[in-house]
Amino acid sequence: MRQSSVRGDRTRRRRPDAQDPAGDGPYESGLPPDAPGWTPPPGSGSVPPDDDGGSSHRKGGRPRRRKGRKVLRWTAISLALLLVAGAGAGYLYYEHLNSKLRKDRRDLSAGGLKKPDPNAFGQSPLNILLLGSDGRDNKENIKLGGARQDADRKPLADVQMLLHVSADRSNMSVISIPRDTRVPIPRCTDPRGGKVYPQTTAAINQSLQHGGPGCTLATWQELTGIYIDHFMMVDFSGVVEMADAIGGVPVCVDKNIYSHDSKGHGSGLRLTAGTHSVKGVQALQWLRTRYGFEDNTDIGRAKAQHMYMNSMVRQLKAGTKLTNPGQLRDLAEAATAALTVDDGLGSVKKLYDLGGDLQRVPTKRITMVTMPWQYGPGESYVVPKPGEAEQTFALLRNDTALDGKDAKKKPTPAPKASTPKSELKVIVQNGTNSSVSGPVAGRASVIQQQLTGLGYTAADTDSALSTQADTTVSYPDKAGRGDALALAKALGLPDSAVKESRSVSEVRLVVGNDWRTGTEYPKQQGDDKAADKAPESADALNGEDKKACMKVNPQYTF
Repeated sequence: MRQSSVRGDRTRRRRPDAQDPAGDGPYESGLPPDAPGWTPPPGSGSVPPDDDGGSSHRKGGRPRRRKGRKVLRWTAISLALLLVAGAGAGYLYYEHLNSKLRKDRRDLSAGGLKKPDPNAFGQSPLNILLLGSDGRDNKENIKLGGARQDADRKPLADVQMLLHVSADRSNMSVISIPRDTRVPIPRCTDPRGGKVYPQTTAAINQSLQHGGPGCTLATWQELTGIYIDHFMMVDFSGVVEMADAIGGVPVCVDKNIYSHDSKGHGSGLRLTAGTHSVKGVQALQWLRTRYGFEDNTDIGRAKAQHMYMNSMVRQLKAGTKLTNPGQLRDLAEAATAALTVDDGLGSVKKLYDLGGDLQRVPTKRITMVTMPWQYGPGESYVVPKPGEAEQTFALLRNDTALDGKDAKKKPTPAPKASTPKSELKVIVQNGTNSSVSGPVAGRASVIQQQLTGLGYTAADTDSALSTQADTTVSYPDKAGRGDALALAKALGLPDSAVKESRSVSEVRLVVGNDWRTGTEYPKQQGDDKAADKAPESADALNGEDKKACMKVNPQYTF
């Protein structure tokens, strides 16, 4: 596999890989199609190839397409915002747009997680996987993405972001994963032809070639332990039109920049120091630029895309753009033509409802991060950073905002147990099933026997297997919280493992994949001090940060 260049302090040669061709993929400049007011914009999900087609992470080497996909994802979000803004469209026009939406299915054969129970107020978080595809499946995509030789190659998902909206819709978190991240890709079945792809370990962007977006969703669930409700995927086409229709998005550079060198590297972006409103081809250049930002790697490019997306969201939510019905119509036409969604989002009405829901999130509570990463052996790829990547995933699994503001909520005093241990009805279930590692046989019985030794003699087991990242103790109503907390304490589980659930009639202990061996619950990363926000390595950017400015690499200034 090709070398990664997350950092550009050193130049690394990467071996050409048929799975990672030269040109970079489209970026998602807009907002995910699930953002408030989503109106299928014309070009909402399309971005041209990488500035130099370089690899997403590496400093040198062949061009990569990761950026474009990120842009595409955000284009989708802006679509949601736009749809709310243009709610006056008639029924027939909606039907016309519906017919243009492409739909795909999630791969149920890959196994998966159970959707979490609603909270005590009946609210559920929402997770949407946003993908940018680098497919060269038509003349426009080839024109934007280049690499005509890749026209017959299956597309890669070079841009991948998970959009998490809290259950109470008070905040939104977006986490992106570098496309070179090496992960287990589960056994997947292509829903369109039935072809079965065996389990493997490879760059996460290759998961799209193992059965479509449904397999990428399954890969994300396996990696993060987060249940994902929907996916949205966009290709190259339409980004220029989208940027033009919006009328320009303000971006900032701290020095003059010209993304071009004698070797042909660069997107061609040329700006003087300060803030500029970019649109059309220039907006695409911004989203694709790797050579010229920070250390000339895909990490800097991702940050530039985050800045662009935040700026676009602020404008759309403020209602300062796209007030012209003709502009909205053009955006809707291009966006629906560029989007591929799962069956659960397969209509403009559903996207519209989703957009209205997302519009409730204040801009100041939007946080965008990159998964904490580190180089793998030989620095030819990256892997999730031990501890810190899992910490970030766990925050989203527990519906905790990455900005740390949830920590300011006043904790509820813990009630005392009201039922004697010997009389407390406890059901233990094995939740260690995994589409990659498989389940640990007899796990429920082992922990049930441990509970009996601790005095919980009424504990029993449920033979059904489930899939869960974290070990949890669920209770049916407020009266049972004290008993559930006491049980968790006896096993060494944190209070965060205790959750109220309307789907249980007694205390239920599900042994998750974080406790696959032994009778003593393993100490987790961050147990000494509870993690309440994304780690520094996630490089968080707040949606209200109007002072954010990209650092220009000294080699690409003038």
